[in-house]
Amino acid sequence: MADEHQFIEDGLRRSQINEFFADELGRAGYGGMDVAQTPMGTQIVLKAEKPGMVIGKGGKNIRKITTELEDRFDMDDPQIDVQEVDEPDLNAQIVADRLANALERGWYFRKAGHTTIDRIMDAGALGAEIVLSGKVTGARSRVEKFNRGYIKHNGEPAEEVVDHGQGVAVMKLGTIGVNVKIIPPGAQLPDDFDIREDAEVPEVEQAAVDADEGVESLLEEEPEEVPDVGADEDVDVPDEDPAEVIDEEVVEEVVEETQDTAADATDVAAEEPVGDADADDVDELDEEIEEEAADLVAEMEAADEDEEDE
Repeated sequence: MADEHQFIEDGLRRSQINEFFADELGRAGYGGMDVAQTPMGTQIVLKAEKPGMVIGKGGKNIRKITTELEDRFDMDDPQIDVQEVDEPDLNAQIVADRLANALERGWYFRKAGHTTIDRIMDAGALGAEIVLSGKVTGARSRVEKFNRGYIKHNGEPAEEVVDHGQGVAVMKLGTIGVNVKIIPPGAQLPDDFDIREDAEVPEVEQAAVDADEGVESLLEEEPEEVPDVGADEDVDVPDEDPAEVIDEEVVEEVVEETQDTAADATDVAAEEPVGDADADDVDELDEEIEEEAADLVAEMEAADEDEEDE
């Protein structure tokens, strides 16, 4: 069998054994189990609120459970050890069963949830969460949550530190699922830290440098010498493309010619009498218009006289 199939088989078998103990030991306050394989057989540690009810009178009940495990789950020589739960309010499975029984007896879900989570926190838990899912009040199912303290939902702490418990309340309208998560007191979480007042911190020696000395030392440093290049000294110029080399003398001549041309144009424009020429042209035009108007008036008067003679 492949390793993946073996893991699935082991998990399924463990879940079936847990359901069997929950059904058989519900009245005794079943609080979970631990299964371990040993050379002598299968070691099972049961946690219960009332160990006497698990063992039974003269060990009758425990022998019955052992026989049932051998026949139903094909276990070789199961050895059952029963341990009493010190604080039932900190065991998630016991709390879930209690809450489910309270709902079946007719407790209102809000009162039952708040009362249960208050008892958990009063017992010293670091955090707790209760989730009720199903038809809690009407024909429509919904989810109700009750939170207190600090709880982890994912990662390794959620699997190793948080205690999980599940229960089912059978109601007239339907079943209600009860999920309980509890972080027990004293649990070590990865993000925990302690502040120690008596801790001795080693002194760190640093080379202290005064500000004045540092500035003076920088000023006293001599700058790097830059070689002076005179006009008569030969300077190595990197080879360049002749087409890219610009003759500075030619550029200066072109700039001077452009400036001279602009200056001449400005002088010529300043010398022209612009205002007088425009005035003479306007006077000549007015005289021509007046002569033409006088001729037209004379022609119109002559035409009127001819019409009167006729």
